[in-house]
Amino acid sequence: MERTLVLLKPDCVQRRLMGAVIRRFEEKGLNILAMKMMHVTPDLAREHYAEHVDKPFYPGLEAFITGAPVVAMVVEGLEVIGVIREMVGATSGLKAAAGTIRGDLSSSRQMNLVHASDGAEAAQREIGLYFRPEEICSYEPTLIPWLKAGDEA
Repeated sequence: MERTLVLLKPDCVQRRLMGAVIRRFEEKGLNILAMKMMHVTPDLAREHYAEHVDKPFYPGLEAFITGAPVVAMVVEGLEVIGVIREMVGATSGLKAAAGTIRGDLSSSRQMNLVHASDGAEAAQREIGLYFRPEEICSYEPTLIPWLKAGDEA
């Protein structure tokens, strides 16, 4: 099983799409192990987006991510990083395929509703930025046998 960080960004919160997005992850059979609404501080934004801090677009990115609350989640499942990135769709809502979260709910290049870790190393680092270990509640839903074969780990 793999874990990833998902952020429902300020535009998702402000547009009241949190439940619609979370529902998609739950319907897919993914486990939400931790979730909280919070304000991203400028310091946290700089840590999260460290590779972008010196780029010309960074001030706008920081203003956006700190402008309203986000919902941070730790999500677990088989190949969950790739699964969620496919579900979320292309970065630009204008180019994201229909059926993806961004393709169905976003019509902007920048207001793209969701952040999802892009790899295992990033997921581990990002989860550590948003959650303390004791905030993550591991569990196995009783319906697991109906979501995956017994030999899938």
